[in-house]
Amino acid sequence: MRGERALLCTAAAIAVYLACVLAADHFSSRGEQLALGALTWLLLAAALLRLRLERVAQVLGVVVFATVAEFTGSILWGVYRYRLHNLPLFIPPAHGLVFLAGLALSRALRRYERTLVAAAAASAACWAILGLTVLGRTDLAGAVGVPLLLAFLVRSANRGLYASVFFLVACLEFYGTAIGTWRWAADLPGLGIPDGNPPSGVASGYVWFDVMALATAPVALRLLRAGARRAHAPPGRPLPDSAPA
Repeated sequence: MRGERALLCTAAAIAVYLACVLAADHFSSRGEQLALGALTWLLLAAALLRLRLERVAQVLGVVVFATVAEFTGSILWGVYRYRLHNLPLFIPPAHGLVFLAGLALSRALRRYERTLVAAAAASAACWAILGLTVLGRTDLAGAVGVPLLLAFLVRSANRGLYASVFFLVACLEFYGTAIGTWRWAADLPGLGIPDGNPPSGVASGYVWFDVMALATAPVALRLLRAGARRAHAPPGRPLPDSAPA
């Protein structure tokens, strides 16, 4: 397979794998959940071995920013909770895989980028409006995040990537909450702002991980290259013994 077809198959394979992990986690013990995490880390590592260093820095940046946000939002703040009230080991590498799937999808649909972005913007806006009007839970918190997503979709040079990530995240969020792998709180703890399950603005958080990773990747790459040069540099000449005065 070549070109667009291969990219679409890559995105689909990642999405199917993540859906299977979420389904398996629904029935797993803590030990089995650790095994799912180890498998997902191995899959991400295998994917990174095939990428150039610049892309590796971006993916690792997504993993770092997403993990910090996950720990803050779930463990510390309690905006949402996973089934076992922990942060499953497969979640951090899954963020990296979502980024890679979004990248593959956006490249496969590059010729249709305007349509993709318009569809993502319209879907996000409709989701926010429905969350404020007719859905079972009022989703004010989610609606607040949608304008940020729309701004990225309109102004960013990476709008195709962000639109692709939006659709992937929306599907995974509806699926994960439907089977009970995680659940969003009815109100933001401490603020009392009503939230959806899932909230319409959740994709803006994922996009923000990508934005931060893409912005900081050049710095991370320079640090990685500097470290590699130091590691491979020949040892310096030893100083000559000093003669007695």
